[in-house]
Amino acid sequence: PRVNSSLSSDELLLEDLETEGERQLKSLLHHQLDTSVSIEQCKSKRRCFGPAAFYKPFGEEAAGALSLSQFQALQESDKETSSLRELGLSDSEILLWK
Repeated sequence: PRVNSSLSSDELLLEDLETEGERQLKSLLHHQLDTSVSIEQCKSKRRCFGPAAFYKPFGEEAAGALSLSQFQALQESDKETSSLRELGLSDSEILLWK
């Protein structure tokens, strides 16, 4: 590279620095151009996502004046319902379960 004598040493050093963005782009390009891939590498990169969480607040049931024990019972029931939902049960199946 040609060096301009009017440039200070600080400007020259800043010009030679590699930014994080450039490093990321080089890494992505390297991975894209690398064609020596095995099945095991593909399997290790596979990601499994769980089902989306469904949140249903129990505001309607908790509306009004409740004692602490009533509210705790409602909270426990809601925890059970949400755990059944996480298992993949529908609302009608949960009602049948209860």
